[in-house]
Amino acid sequence: MQGTLYIVASPIGCLQDISAHALDILRRVDCIACEDTRHSAILLQHYGITTPLKAYHSHNETQASASLVEQLRLGLSIALISDAGTPLLHDPGLVLVQQARLAGVRVVPIPGPCALITALCASGLPGEQFIFAGFLPVKSTHRQKELTRLQHESRTSIFYEAPHRILASLEDMIATLGPLREAVLARELTKVYETILTGTLSELLQQLLADPQQQKGEFVILIKGAPIQISDAKAQEARRVFEVLVQELPLKQAASLTAQLTGVAKNVAYQWGVERGGK
Repeated sequence: MQGTLYIVASPIGCLQDISAHALDILRRVDCIACEDTRHSAILLQHYGITTPLKAYHSHNETQASASLVEQLRLGLSIALISDAGTPLLHDPGLVLVQQARLAGVRVVPIPGPCALITALCASGLPGEQFIFAGFLPVKSTHRQKELTRLQHESRTSIFYEAPHRILASLEDMIATLGPLREAVLARELTKVYETILTGTLSELLQQLLADPQQQKGEFVILIKGAPIQISDAKAQEARRVFEVLVQELPLKQAASLTAQLTGVAKNVAYQWGVERGGK
């Protein structure tokens, strides 16, 4: 029988933020593939886990994937973890999962911590719809080009950022999205010095400039979506249709039908219902 590839989420800071299921898998598998064996050894030592570690990172991903899939085909079970959080979300692992699935190997996700979801649920920004854009480009010109594409994005936009680029990224966000766009900075999540700052992009930049300590650590940046732009005539017609439907139907169904009939976004119609006190 072929083995199983487990995709295991690991803590993003606090070592206690790992499930009993994940610990059981890490103890039972034949091998754990990880980005940095020294970093992952800290987690394993904390829980007394002695499973062998194998380096699997962006520099050896193709070669290591072939080797790991061969072991899986021979019947061994392997767990994939990243340095922190859920693997494959801007971390290595895609090549391994793709090759494993092509080889007919069973791939089992073991859910757990994820920095972007952790930040989103505490941000106070809408979470019904969002986009995750990972790390922005290193160069300012490329970064601004990417941000310009998101100027009119109505969903919450989420990014990761490193401490040495946080100020430059905020400056580019101000230049492209405007200083008054609401945003949240989540820093060092689940760690001792965790902070979650809210305000406009301009206010957040000033807070970081005023306190160099707030410039340290790993960041999740969350940007409130831009207002949805629709023509006045279209909005009026859609609102008229919605008002008729919501008298007879639950809000969600009325919003969905309004979107189908008029082409207005479902979340716009739903917001109309919220504003009128609907549920």
